[in-house]
Amino acid sequence: MQFKAIPIIRIFDEAKAKEFYLEFLGMSLDWEHRFEAGFPIYMQVSRGDLVFHLSEHSGDCTPGSKTFVNTDELEALHHEITSRGYRYSRPEITAAPWGDRVFEVVDPFSNRILFNERTTT
Repeated sequence: MQFKAIPIIRIFDEAKAKEFYLEFLGMSLDWEHRFEAGFPIYMQVSRGDLVFHLSEHSGDCTPGSKTFVNTDELEALHHEITSRGYRYSRPEITAAPWGDRVFEVVDPFSNRILFNERTTT
């Protein structure tokens, strides 16, 4: 049996969300949905196997949540992201209390994404 979780992340501004997730994190916009013009947006962004749903709908999720993402290419990802010069985030790689290497980014809506690379077996 195999599972794949897709976190739903609360957003409040479509343009700011696209700037952060598409331009800064380098994700792709897979699709977007509105029930009609002027209604809240719900969209999917992805980068490889990493998939997020971003929602302006108030009942879908809570702002200020944290998503834990495992990666085996932390250094390359960090270099790529920081080379874009996003003025609102300058993440640094640190040692986590559990022994792994991590860096964290915070989106414009106070949601945190922690990228983790295992260093322990």
